[in-house]
Amino acid sequence: MSVERQYFQEIFARRPVILAPMEDVSDPVFRKLCRELGAELCVTEFVNVEGLLRGCRTARRKITLAEDDRPTAIQIYGSNPDRLAEAAEVAEEARPTFLDINCGCWVPKIAGRGAGAGWLRDPKAMVEMARMVVSRVSLPVTVKTRIGWGPESEMPIVDLARRLEDAGVAALTIHCRTAQMGHSGAADWQWAQKARQVVSIPVIVNGDIKSADHARRAMAETGCAGVMVGRRAIEHPWIFREARALLEQGVEIADPTPEERIALCKKHLVMNTEERGEPHGVRVTRRHLAGYLHGLPGAAALRRALNACDSLEGCLELLDEAGRRRAA
Repeated sequence: MSVERQYFQEIFARRPVILAPMEDVSDPVFRKLCRELGAELCVTEFVNVEGLLRGCRTARRKITLAEDDRPTAIQIYGSNPDRLAEAAEVAEEARPTFLDINCGCWVPKIAGRGAGAGWLRDPKAMVEMARMVVSRVSLPVTVKTRIGWGPESEMPIVDLARRLEDAGVAALTIHCRTAQMGHSGAADWQWAQKARQVVSIPVIVNGDIKSADHARRAMAETGCAGVMVGRRAIEHPWIFREARALLEQGVEIADPTPEERIALCKKHLVMNTEERGEPHGVRVTRRHLAGYLHGLPGAAALRRALNACDSLEGCLELLDEAGRRRAA
């Protein structure tokens, strides 16, 4: 067994809590913050294979991994099997922990073109595509998908899981909604359990993991090898340390203090500005600030002031003033 595959197996033996791939969210800065707060494994933003093969700067930036940005998987998406396989070879050169194929994005501009969850319209073609990608790289290849295109009385995910394992896929992440559901309705974790029971590869459960208790319940109900957190991490990245404490020690830890919340706002703003410059670095952090400041007295007014400020210095002054008011 190669060193890479042994490391891959060791990661899932720990039953990790994983940061999901999210466009314009799971960038290097946010991965670093989440890792510091307990994320054991991260996945990049999804990378368009056509952009990657054309040498697009954005795509190249997404697959660039710093030495301390590990373990991290690179996720790619596309509708053409040959291009996906070729892009996998390019992404492999960045030395990620493994490569992941996006077969779960339901957004119409992606799925409507046959990429992402669009592959679920033709499971046979999806399996053959995965087989081709696996054959072209030496790193483990995983697939992130949904339980079906929908609506269906019997979702294809159980049979599909078997076929993907036979194609050489090393692990499977299942977002427990159909593609047509998008983010609506409730994720049904039973489908992850059913898929896990018919394969020997790791299965990761995803969808509606909004708290440490959700992570605990999802793992207990499915027996899966890991749990993946998406949208909740955007506003509350502390979920990683909370989930790990509950899963590993059976301990419920306290919510972050107001001081921790303000400190994370400042840290994220500084890191994003160093990475992207002003004002872009400030603006892209705004999506996180409402969640970071949740529960603080005067949070709504502070958030409005931060949203109106494009300078790092100005934002830090607003946050410092909020901290001084708390200490007074």
